[in-house]
Amino acid sequence: MPRHPRKPRRLVADGRAYLWTLRHSHLVPGRDRPRECRETLTLHPQPPGSGGPLRIVFAEGPGRFVPGGFPLGSGDVGRVHGASLNLHEPGAGRALLDAAAARGAWRPGERREVRVDGWSLLEAAAAAVPRGTPAQP
Repeated sequence: MPRHPRKPRRLVADGRAYLWTLRHSHLVPGRDRPRECRETLTLHPQPPGSGGPLRIVFAEGPGRFVPGGFPLGSGDVGRVHGASLNLHEPGAGRALLDAAAARGAWRPGERREVRVDGWSLLEAAAAAVPRGTPAQP
């Protein structure tokens, strides 16, 4: 039976458990900007209340791609001529978590929500993900 796409997934990194979700959303167009697709990977430290969530946001822009339908796959983000990740893969989530922690952008025990621009973490995370590893259900 396939996994429900809205159900949080469990990830264990360095002995600490997280629940993570991936959501696609659109920034509502304003007078000075068009509609903007974005992918948000959110990691919640477990048990609940032990730390604030980490939200890693990938917003579309020049030279970048986020899934907005065909021909891109769900969860694919990247630079047109550079690094890319599939955010449905647990290895990509782990690599982004590690990159955010290494840069000091987020500490798992802090109780506040932290929002990070995913593009600032992309190259480091993509380099850390082993290629050819299939996604886990």
